[in-house]
This record gives sequence, structure tokens and C-alpha cells, in this order.
Amino acid sequence: MLTDTKKLIRLTIILFLAFAFTFQSCKKSRSDMGKTLFLKTQNKVFKEVTPDGCAEVFKKVLQDEKSKLTYPQTISAFYEANGYDPVFVMDHIFNKDLKTLTIYYQKAGEHGLDPAMFKADEMAALINKFYNKKEIKTLDQAYHAIAELELLTANSLIRYSNALQYGVVNPKSIYERYYTTTLHPDSTSAQKIFQVTDIKQYLDSIQPKSPSYIGLQKELAAGTAAPGLSPEETKRVIITNLERLRWKNKPQNKKYVIVNIPDYQLDVMQDDKSILNMKVVVGQGRNPNNAVTLMNYADSNAVDSPNIHSTPQLSSMIHSVDVNPVWNIPESIASKEIMVEAAKDKYYLENKGINVYKDGKLIDPDNIDWATASKGDYDFKQQPGDNNSLGKIKFLFNNKSSVYLHDTPAKEAFNKKMRAISHGCVRLGDPQGLALNLFGEGKKYDLIAKDMAADKPDPTTINLTPKVPLYITYVTCWVDTAGTLQVRPDIYELDVVLYNALGKVK
Repeated sequence: MLTDTKKLIRLTIILFLAFAFTFQSCKKSRSDMGKTLFLKTQNKVFKEVTPDGCAEVFKKVLQDEKSKLTYPQTISAFYEANGYDPVFVMDHIFNKDLKTLTIYYQKAGEHGLDPAMFKADEMAALINKFYNKKEIKTLDQAYHAIAELELLTANSLIRYSNALQYGVVNPKSIYERYYTTTLHPDSTSAQKIFQVTDIKQYLDSIQPKSPSYIGLQKELAAGTAAPGLSPEETKRVIITNLERLRWKNKPQNKKYVIVNIPDYQLDVMQDDKSILNMKVVVGQGRNPNNAVTLMNYADSNAVDSPNIHSTPQLSSMIHSVDVNPVWNIPESIASKEIMVEAAKDKYYLENKGINVYKDGKLIDPDNIDWATASKGDYDFKQQPGDNNSLGKIKFLFNNKSSVYLHDTPAKEAFNKKMRAISHGCVRLGDPQGLALNLFGEGKKYDLIAKDMAADKPDPTTINLTPKVPLYITYVTCWVDTAGTLQVRPDIYELDVVLYNALGKVK
């Protein structure tokens, strides 16, 4: 029986021989490299090109160009492992694939992207050099041209592939309150382009195919003007939301709850269809009157500076509900609102069912002069009841912002057109309807309905099994089921932040 050391030595030898065989096979397969390039270009200098000579120069050019590459380590690793074989130049560039690449890059505007990102013009200029005997007169020039074109092609294809599959802006890098699980391109995704055999088939495969994306693309091509907006502003809104649709942060579950902040709507989705829809009230934004638009924003608007009461974008799991919840009033609300009202009206705290605590002990608020009381010295808890700001039920999910979905006694807010007025949590237009949908008919829902109707309610926590995914998102533009373009005001100025970031991508 072999020892571990002997096994390791044997494995190393096998791997070395396999690599050597692969390397030699690769070089052997390119033994006619010079002849092939001459037949393609009719430039005699390419007759002298050899795989060994090409590899030597390619290695140097790669080292010099590393800083310009999107994934320098991934690209370098591939060519190092493959004997610096210029696979794109030899297998793709001088056939129909070149035209295909150029066409797709030039049509990047259909995705709201700048074609210059993908260097189509630079590629065309480099390729033209191959046919120009005055541009490439020496063997060294030929090798450099091959290496430069190979790297430019590989890098541009990775960028285009990443752009369509993941977007070009990382939302976490531009938004202060973005807590949604989002996949990003990595070396594994970048490596896939080196295995592509049919360029057109590959480019078609990465085109986003969701009805939402295709619908916005059609509106962009048509030059649609949304009601109240110019064609240019509509275009900018569409471009911004196309980028959002490219982000890999979309729900993959058959059933989930989604809240769209600018639309003030909640939907329960089942198999890609809404099975429950309701109005919601969301957190306050820095652009409540839509004074700032994609046509008039300033540099200061292009940096995300959210209102302290804005609702975060997030993904989580609804795991339970509190029926007749106690509201632990945040210090910011307590000092700016509760204490102010208590100073005006000595019966305010009693009428609202708010208990006051100091150092964890319940105290009598009548003994405190709220006009001079120090902020932060007291804790406030609103007991269950008709006046409780959380209403009869709140839906709980883990998140960094201490927000939740909840009922509210302030029903008049749902009649307003602009409903970004909460302290950050999401108020529900039909909380009991959501409870019925999530829990279904049965003992748990019967208990929820009974406790919500109780005259003297006690707090009750009920677990939701299985948990249901929740997505709180920010989408300002889409095509509805009737084929009509819908646009919503940018109440948080997140369109401005994203559009500005897109303009900086080069």
C-alpha cells in the first residue's frame, strides 16, 4: 500500500503530464497559426507568426495591460494555463463572430448602456490594422497586435456579459440603506466566456428575458413620453429601472411578499401572479414633492442622503406576528414628538395608553415637568389598544433597521396620493387580509382574528410556519399587465443617485 507521500508524488506527476500534454496539444493545434492569419488578412508578415513567438510577446503585453482589465487575475490565469493561446483572435475574430460582437456592442443602447463601455470602435480599429501592411510591417508588431486584440476582446466580452447578467452598478455601493441579497459577478462567471464556442448563441442567452425587462426595452425604443414627463425624462427613468432589473436580487420563491416603496403598494405573489394587493404607507423621503427630478438634479442630490425616517430596501423572512403589540417607542420619536405633546397636554400620555419608565421602572408621568425634562432619561411604551400606533398586529422579520409591517389606527392616510409619511415602518391597508393569506384558515388565524377583535387585548406572538420571504424594493417605472407604462415620483431620490452612477461608468 502506498504511503500518503508516494500518493502525492504520483498525483503530482500525473497532473504535470496532463498539463504538459494539454499544453503541447494546444501548441500543436496552432502550428498553422501564421498560415491561418495570412489567409485571413493577406498580410505577409503574419506568415512568420508562430505559437512560441506569440506566447512570448503575449506574456509581456498581458503584464503591461493588467491594470486595464476587469478581471486581471482571471484573465491572466486562463492564458497562463493555456500557453498564451489567443483563442478569440484565432477562433472568433476573423469570421462572423466579429460582426456579431460589433453589432451587439453597438446595440447596447437598447439596454440603456453606453456602447463605448465595450470598446467596439477600438476593436474595429485594431482589426483594421491586421489588413493594413503599413500598420503592421514587422513580426514584433504582428505579435503585439494579436495580444492587444485578444485581451481587448476577452475583457470587453466579460464586461458585456457581466453588464447584462448583473448590471453595471453595485447598489450597495451607492445606497445607504440597501440590505437586499444581491449576487455579483466573480471570477467563475468571468471564466465562462473562454468556453464560448458560438458567440451569437451566447450573447442571445444572456439577454434578460423577463417580461418586465422586455417591456421597458420596447418603451425605450419607442421613445415613449409618460404622462407629465418629457420623452427625455421618461428615457432616463426607463434606463434607471432597466439597470435595477439586471441586478440579481429578484425573488426566486413561488410565494413571497413584495412592497414597492414609490408605488405605496404591497403584493403577495404566488407563481408570478399577485394574489393579494393593498395600499401601504411608507417612510418619509427627502423629495416628497418631487421637486428634484432626473432633469434638474444637482451634485448634492446624486449622493444618497436618506431621510432618517425612510424605509430601507431589504430582503428577509416574515417569521411571526405580534397581535395587539406593545410599541416600544424609539428615543428619536419619544424626544421629538411624545415629550412635546406631553408638555402641551397633561392627559396626552394617559389617553394614548403610553407608560413611562425610568431606569427600567414604571413611574407616574404626572410628577414630571415634560417642558424641562431631559431627553433620553425616560423610556415610553404604548400598550395594546385602539390608540396603539402599531394597530392590532405587526409582522416581524429580521432586519438591521428595526422596521416591520404593521396595522395602524390612522386609516385616513391610505386616502392620500403621497403616502411616504411614516417613521420608517410599513403601515398596511389590510393587515388582517395579509394575516389570512400568510397563515391560511385554521387555528392560528382564528386566534389572530379573535385577539384582534378583543375588547381588552393582551399581546400575543404567533409563529409563521413556513416563513414567507419579504422584499421591500424601490421601482419607479414598469409596464403593467395592460401594456401601459407606469411611472412613479422619485420620493427618495434613489433614481437620481443611480442614474448619476450609471453616467460615471466607463
